[in-house]
Formats: sequence, structure tokens, C-alpha cells
Amino acid sequence: MQVVTTAAELAALSRAGTRAVVMTMGALHEGHLALVRQAREVADQVVVTIFVNPLQFDDPEDLERYPRDLHADCALLEPEGVDVVYAPEVEDVYPGGDPLVTVSAGRLGEVFEGEHRPGHFDGMLTIVAKLLNLTQPDVAVFGHKDAQQLIAVRTMVRDLNLSVEVVGAPTVRDGDGLARSSRNVHLTAEDRRQALSLFEALQAAEANAQQGADVTATLAAGSAVLAEHSDIAVNYFAALDPVSAQAVDSDYRGEVVIAVAAHVGQTRLIDNVTTHIGG
Repeated sequence: MQVVTTAAELAALSRAGTRAVVMTMGALHEGHLALVRQAREVADQVVVTIFVNPLQFDDPEDLERYPRDLHADCALLEPEGVDVVYAPEVEDVYPGGDPLVTVSAGRLGEVFEGEHRPGHFDGMLTIVAKLLNLTQPDVAVFGHKDAQQLIAVRTMVRDLNLSVEVVGAPTVRDGDGLARSSRNVHLTAEDRRQALSLFEALQAAEANAQQGADVTATLAAGSAVLAEHSDIAVNYFAALDPVSAQAVDSDYRGEVVIAVAAHVGQTRLIDNVTTHIGG
């Protein structure tokens, strides 16, 4: 496994067959490794990028406390057969400081995660576009846990006619159902117990949808679970169109992403499930 830190080093690497990229901000866990394994299945060469992108953070303290351990990350990646790790410094990615030209997420970046994290999706799409240009992959693998991010990347690739296939990988969960996240390390034992209600709420909503409930009843079932936990500050519990990431109408029928975001203690968590509403 080769570890490179500059764009010049990355460009100088030889290429063998098809290439897949997995983009991360480090602090790797089993969820990231599942993405790597999926990439390994569909490509001859796997590149993993590790870069904590400052453009995605609207809170400087959140950026500062984001966990970083390149040595530990590489120790996890090498046994998975990763060919290249690209771990640049901020100065290498943004040599002139914050870029003057960025990618706009448009309406998609104004709702749900975009509403609660202003500028997040513009920053995310900007770095994804840069990393696609730098790594030149045939396939890019992203996780379904960040559902709105996956939708945004697919939309950018479609709208800008980028020549890469975007593959979505299932959310990886611990045995208790909590979605794997780099932010889970900040949860206390009590926080973690409370955090389990997020998935419980999603399961309740999904069960109601599968029984034929409409959008309103589906969301009410999940919201009732969250209402039992007063220590959780819910940002949203909503039904999203899986293509546009916009809130669906009350009479919507078809595939839908039920998504939740909440603060548990000092940690903000997101999760989602995809199901069908209206039979």
C-alpha cells in the first residue's frame, strides 16, 4: 500500500485496470472498511482519500475536535488490500486558501442537513469534485448512511456529466443497531443508550410504512419514539424524495428516505432508512 500526500505524487502513480475511490475524513471504522470492500469487488485498484475538509464545517470547534489518526487509519486499510492512500494537507488541496470557485448544491443544499449546516453541501461537493479530478476513478463508493450526501453526489455527477459511476453501500451498524460513525467516539455510555432511539424511531416509521400508512402517519410513528427521550434534541425527522432530497408531500407514494438528525449530548448524529410509502 502506497501513502501519498501531494497531487504530484498521486498523478505519478501507475494505473492498472479499473480504479475505485473511497473518500473519507479519516477516523476510520467498520463502516468505512465496508465501503473499501465494496470498492475492492468492483475495481482492480482501490484508492482511499483521507482529508478533513474545512469547507464542510460551519463550526470551527467542530472542525478542531474531529478525530485524526492517519497511522491508525492506514493500519486498518492495508489488510483490506487498499492500493493507495491519498492523505493531503489542507495547503495541498487549497493552495491559495479557500477556493474562489466552488460547486453549489442549489436547492438540495438548503434543506435538512443543508439547513442545519449552512454551506456544508457546497463544501462537500467542491472537495468531491476536486478528488474525482485528482484520483480519476471509474467508480466512487459512498455510504447510504449519509443519504443526502449520496443524493447530492449523484446529482452533481449527472448534472455536470462527470464520467464516474457512483455506487451506494449499505449502512453498517453495531449489534445494538447504532449506525457506525466517526462521531460515536464522543458518546458517553448514557449518550449511546439514548442514541439507540434514533434507529428505533426509524424502524417504527418503516414498520408503519410497510403496513400501508401514509407519510403523516409514518412520520408520527417515528416521532412518538423520539418524544419519549427528552434529552435528545431533534433537528428533523422527515421523509425525503430519494432523487431530489426534498420533503415529500403528504399524499406521496413510492420509495422514500426516512431521515433523522439529532444532538445526543454534545454529539450530532444522523441516520436513515429507505422504504416504500403507500403500498
